[in-house]
Amino acid sequence: MARFVLIHGAWHGAWCWEAVAAGLRAAGHEVDAIDLPGHGDDATPHEAVTLDRYAERIAYALDASDEPAILAGHSMGGIAITQAAQLRPDRIAKLVYVTAFLPKDGQSLKDLAELPENPHDTVMPNAEIVPPDAILPESVSRSAFFNRTPEEVTEMAVSRLNPQPLPPLVTPVSITAERAGSVERHYIACTDDNAIPIALQRRMVAESPCKTVVDLDADHDPFFSAPAELVDALRAVA
Repeated sequence: MARFVLIHGAWHGAWCWEAVAAGLRAAGHEVDAIDLPGHGDDATPHEAVTLDRYAERIAYALDASDEPAILAGHSMGGIAITQAAQLRPDRIAKLVYVTAFLPKDGQSLKDLAELPENPHDTVMPNAEIVPPDAILPESVSRSAFFNRTPEEVTEMAVSRLNPQPLPPLVTPVSITAERAGSVERHYIACTDDNAIPIALQRRMVAESPCKTVVDLDADHDPFFSAPAELVDALRAVA
């Protein structure tokens, strides 16, 4: 059995992984889903949140066990796990990008979101910038994240989204082939994602090849719209 460390995306928290974590544990895996600084139940002031602090928090979680973990990141979590892989490549068995941003050295989330494969970005141009945060209106989050998610689940999720600190969205990753680049990568693509269109997902994988790519018929939050299928995809990686 494998050990998983699950990392949420922007505006989310560890709470988004609850159903998937339960499914993986039922299959015998060890699972940790953590709040990044300034998210969920974490009380870090948003003025102090940076991409490096995200990576350090993930490294701390990886160091909690001697067993290398399968490190999975959703959406912006792909940026965070990439930077964490530079810090702890020896603690990571595999990286899994769940409809996530997959950066090369020197790329930020903002850089990737502005690629031509995302011509109608529905997220960042519609976020309200109130430093140090980006705040997403409910109507935007509904259409961008939850277009295939049941309404009762959408209501719960929208109520738990929190303001997103800005620095992790605009800070480029700083990685090397010898460290972060040495970790095996896998990608779980969501074909009905309104936040990271499938064309953008395909481009990122083409530019940073992954050992496996699995498609899910799901929206941007597959842990809500296709939880069983996401559990199966993660188990297949393990």
